[in-house]
Amino acid sequence: MRNTTRYAVLPALTAASLLVVTGCSGSSGTSAAGKTDRTEPVAAAGAAADAHPQLAVAAAPAGGGAPSAVATPQAGGKPAAKSSLKVAEFDKGSGRAVISGKEKDNGKDKGHGATPKPAAPVAVGDVIASAPAPGAPQGVLAKVTEVVGTTQKGTEVKTAPATLGALLGGSTAKGQVPVDPSSVKVEPLAPKVKVSWAKTGGVHFGPEGAQLPLGSLRVDVSAALPTLTGKAGPAQGSVDASADGFVQLAPEVDFAYDGKGTATGTPGTASLSLSGDWSSQWELKGQAAATTADGKPLRVPFAKLHADPVITVGAVPVVVNLDLTCYLQVDADGKVSVDVKQDVKGDFKVGGSYSRAKGWTPVAKANMSGTPVTATATAAGKVKAALGAEASVGLYGSVGVTGNVAPYLRAEVEGTATGASNGTGSLVGKWAAYGGVDLGGALRAHLDIFGTPVFERSIPLGPLNREWKLASGEGAVRR
Repeated sequence: MRNTTRYAVLPALTAASLLVVTGCSGSSGTSAAGKTDRTEPVAAAGAAADAHPQLAVAAAPAGGGAPSAVATPQAGGKPAAKSSLKVAEFDKGSGRAVISGKEKDNGKDKGHGATPKPAAPVAVGDVIASAPAPGAPQGVLAKVTEVVGTTQKGTEVKTAPATLGALLGGSTAKGQVPVDPSSVKVEPLAPKVKVSWAKTGGVHFGPEGAQLPLGSLRVDVSAALPTLTGKAGPAQGSVDASADGFVQLAPEVDFAYDGKGTATGTPGTASLSLSGDWSSQWELKGQAAATTADGKPLRVPFAKLHADPVITVGAVPVVVNLDLTCYLQVDADGKVSVDVKQDVKGDFKVGGSYSRAKGWTPVAKANMSGTPVTATATAAGKVKAALGAEASVGLYGSVGVTGNVAPYLRAEVEGTATGASNGTGSLVGKWAAYGGVDLGGALRAHLDIFGTPVFERSIPLGPLNREWKLASGEGAVRR
């Protein structure tokens, strides 16, 4: 398991940033039409030296958001460079955008109070990548299809969806960026939900706020689970089950792109994944519900988490959209009564990987192990309870990957056994308690945002399963 304290924490992002790649050649100065040129000479220097550079993948800089930059031709598969322009307005439904910039005097800004340029700062064919902006809380990745005219806020344009390949060209990039836990918005879905997080320079004091590793987010829950036995109703003398525990995450975004050997914007390889350290502990008591009315396990979502971290790939601000729903799920016959508690630690990774030879393939890994804290079971029956997280990962508002990470407890009793992990029990029979983790999910066609070929349907991730024994007993056991 990785040591999360060594990671830098992703800073909060408040300013929208813009990166433009123009489809026409650029030169400094003023055009014959009297319009201020969009290109700054410094932009092409590094790209000219290396048509296939290795781009750094990092958290966006603190305070000022992702970089603003220079409009640079994309000729020869060179990656985009910085631009001083920004998205002032954006309408995702219509593709309408307003691009603003500052008046310049001999290459120098006139000041913070400068008005937008009346001349068009962008042209048809330009590709815009922006951090969250007005009207685009999940960022912008778009190609200019028409320059409409000027407004008080800047130049109005019409856009269509674009791909990252158009911005990254023949470059390569690979890296992991931790998600700032304080930037994650948590929506409680149950009455007893508490949130803790810890980062450099700040701690949120929930139940374990002062004890968390840096970069970690923890959600604690205590929930009652009604006892049901299908159409027959509650079992005679049964007591409602309860679940108490927490999920602790140190999430990271894994991003990779390799465009070597191509100037078309189609990479040779690419990948996008959500990974990180995982820790959870929970206890299930009582006789849990059998199934819901439709025959499926009872699922109780208790918190929704959302974040839009911005990472920089070279000069490109890449907006990653993360959603997680934490839930309790129980599948049981309503007969067995348990008191099982498990401590799970490890790490996980869910996502997708692309290569020209194989296309998109799923990524689903979990290296977890569990330790029993308590494990007792009475009466004949079975129960399986999970404390999991259902995640979706996308770019610029398009979901590309869904994943499900669900560590679980499972207990089963045969005959009339009563057993416990401390060796006590009564009567004759067999019982066992297990821990495990289920992985599942799917890749979505929206991963064509990398510039890769589109697949027509979702590609399932699994399911994958790993299980371990927590405790067991057989035969006549002592009281």
